[in-house]
Amino acid sequence: MKHINSYLKWLKQSHKTHLTIAISMLLVMTTHAQDNDHLFKVAKNLDVFNTIYKNLDMIYVDTLDADEVIGNGIDAMLRSLDPYTEYYSEQKNKEVKMMLQGKYAGIGALIRYNYKLGRVCIDEPYENMPAAEAGLKKGDIILSIDGEDMTTRDNSYVSNHLRGDAGTTFELKIMRPSTNKTMKFKIRRRSIKLPSVPYYGLQPDGMGYLNLNGFTEGCGKDVRNAVIEMKRSGMKGLVLDLRGNGGGSEMEAVNVVNCFIPKGKLVVSNRGKLKSVNRDYKTTVEPVDSLMPIVVLVNGNSASSSEITSGALQDLDRAVVMGTKTYGKGLVQTLIDLPYNGQMKLTTHKYYIPSGRCIQKIKYRHENGGSTEEKADSLAKTFYTANGRPVKDSGGIEPDVEVKSDSLPNIAYYLVNVRDSSEVLQTFEIDYIAKHPTIAPAAKFDLSDADYERFKQLAITNNFKYDAISEKTLDNLVKVAKFEGYYDDARDEFETLRKKLKPNLAKDLEYNKKKIKQIINSDIVSAYYFQRGAIENALKNDAQVQAAFEMLKDHDRYRSILAPKQTVK
Repeated sequence: MKHINSYLKWLKQSHKTHLTIAISMLLVMTTHAQDNDHLFKVAKNLDVFNTIYKNLDMIYVDTLDADEVIGNGIDAMLRSLDPYTEYYSEQKNKEVKMMLQGKYAGIGALIRYNYKLGRVCIDEPYENMPAAEAGLKKGDIILSIDGEDMTTRDNSYVSNHLRGDAGTTFELKIMRPSTNKTMKFKIRRRSIKLPSVPYYGLQPDGMGYLNLNGFTEGCGKDVRNAVIEMKRSGMKGLVLDLRGNGGGSEMEAVNVVNCFIPKGKLVVSNRGKLKSVNRDYKTTVEPVDSLMPIVVLVNGNSASSSEITSGALQDLDRAVVMGTKTYGKGLVQTLIDLPYNGQMKLTTHKYYIPSGRCIQKIKYRHENGGSTEEKADSLAKTFYTANGRPVKDSGGIEPDVEVKSDSLPNIAYYLVNVRDSSEVLQTFEIDYIAKHPTIAPAAKFDLSDADYERFKQLAITNNFKYDAISEKTLDNLVKVAKFEGYYDDARDEFETLRKKLKPNLAKDLEYNKKKIKQIINSDIVSAYYFQRGAIENALKNDAQVQAAFEMLKDHDRYRSILAPKQTVK
């Protein structure tokens, strides 16, 4: 009986084993069939694409430009994936270098198209660059480059001709509006590297401020050196400003975090389809400081490497994150070399910060023609920082302390951004700069009330136009009231309100004086002290920066935000 029971037990186990093997084989066969089906589809569609182009090239009525037609096909294919996967032909390799290194060869100046004049003008020369060294100034009208007329050209055309190989020289002819003089400059192009840290400095009460505007090659070293210098000058706390920083090198994000986090700590992990290239990035050297209070400022335009930096410092309880929710880009791209000196920036991984969360906001679906789906906050999962504080993977980095930025009034938006309207501002600023060889130091400069009154009169005289939001909103309300049948009964009230909401330029310029003055201050200061001066000048009126300084000075509040959270047992 014992032998029979043993045999039955063996038979039962053997049956299970055979069943497991059969299922495994079925899975292998299914997977193999799926792989074969995928490979067949790839080969089939490549063959179809190749045949279509061959027929187009042979018998289409016009001769095709292969670079353009096939390039458009490649771009369309990549656009169906995500916004970050891009193809760069050999001709666009300079864009890749600019993106990664922040470098290009040229004169080092922003240019802009003046619609009132119909000309391209110098807008802002960069500090210690050929344009500034040659003596070019804001408002100079570009007439010709090496004898070629530029008065009918657009921004892109002029920009391409100002750029060139480092070391080459050219003749630039300009007209200076303040003097009406035509001037010629011999300028030698140089390799232009935009500063990743345009401004840093010690502020009142020992508060340090550092503006990082991009994660380009070497920015981690720049941040480290700036922090060391400010510490030597007595810095007691640091505001790291990442607002508007769209990201860049992931490795540089690790280097920035490493300035404040001890050696050997995990900062970010990359995970993708190919496990062999998955990678964990840890800090590699000792920090500059691992105890000093830090506030990281972020906003909706802080993305990618900015989110790795702010998210890692948040997850490791090393800094208080302040501002508004970040962009939500949790994807990593890899540069791949292609034939004929082309390159492709390809999305290969998602990244995960120390708590284990990925903050990617948008999911890109590729079936049925493709679509996007934004992650709902209600679906966010909870993770925990090193101290046990709850954080979410809610499509961006949620700040520990929300502080909203001052909104830009509509009239100010038109002054800065809208064609024709913005020329009033430019005209005033160029005239002011021409009449003032020097101004007060960047941190102290403030446009006088008398000068602002002159700006107001210029705007009124030039019949400055802008759309009043309240008037537009009323127009929409009238349409809705008419549609729903209420307008006739409320006609008198609507007309009375319309009269009260009628735009009054002088009144609106005075009502928004503070914000408009800040814009003018920034533009004027940059003409004398460049980008660093404009940033320094703006700090005193920046609500988010001032809130960050107050946080750093309130030690009890700062510590309470980062303190370990007690759990109920």
